[in-house]
Amino acid sequence: MTSVATDVQSPAAAPAVVLTIAGSEATGGAGAQADLKTFQELGVFGIANLTCIVSFNPNDSWNHRFVPVDQQVIADQLEATTAAYGPSSGAPSVLDTVKIGMLGSPATISTVAGALGGGRFRNVVLDPVLICKGQEPGHALDTDQALKAQILPLATFVTPNHFEAESLSGLEITDVESLKAAAVRIHELSGAAVLAKGGVRLAGPDAVDVFYDGETLEVLRAEKVGEVAVSGAGCSLAAAVTAELAKGAAPLEAARTAKAFVTAGIRNRVASGAPFDALWQGGPR
Repeated sequence: MTSVATDVQSPAAAPAVVLTIAGSEATGGAGAQADLKTFQELGVFGIANLTCIVSFNPNDSWNHRFVPVDQQVIADQLEATTAAYGPSSGAPSVLDTVKIGMLGSPATISTVAGALGGGRFRNVVLDPVLICKGQEPGHALDTDQALKAQILPLATFVTPNHFEAESLSGLEITDVESLKAAAVRIHELSGAAVLAKGGVRLAGPDAVDVFYDGETLEVLRAEKVGEVAVSGAGCSLAAAVTAELAKGAAPLEAARTAKAFVTAGIRNRVASGAPFDALWQGGPR
């Protein structure tokens, strides 16, 4: 009787689990869609809890159409996710890393802040989306103030773009030195590591970002790929930082990896009939 040998493979280690709390962006270039694609490319198990639906309006200069998700639905998503993967779930990979993107209203900010309180998350990466085009100015200001008061203190890592860095720091950013000063100021206000993004907004051949965590200040540079911002770059940068932190990277290491990931994604951007291109998260491949 002939015996048949079989290969028995050991089970793969469970991937790190990460959550994005963000809006859905209908064209797929930004928001939760960009986050999930970034998570997959970087080898973590991604979950999205949606806060709003954003659809660009091709009949109104491609401005945002913004529809918030009901607060109870947001709370239900967060409850289900933390019950399935939280510290008391018994899951092999515990959810301790979260990325926060578009929240969009003071009510949503309060719901999310309540769910994230208590220090259960080791890493809270905040992409501080302060303005949603299409919102009334007064509502946008209320949202900005609520985000700064309730979400910023929870963050362990913040990734503001040029406008957001000016708003959070209260400083005008015109060059690399003022971008450095803004990163330092935001760290002082939040206690979080900061990756302040100059991107294509600052003059010069390089897209420049500044990392600061209270000890290390480093300027991250990559040659500009065009002079126009690409949809999804900010979301994907913050999502890449989130994925790397979940895998155990130090904050500066996560920032460097995220910068390289986004640069490759911009270089391999996806064009459409919209007046903007979208970053491709598969670009590094």
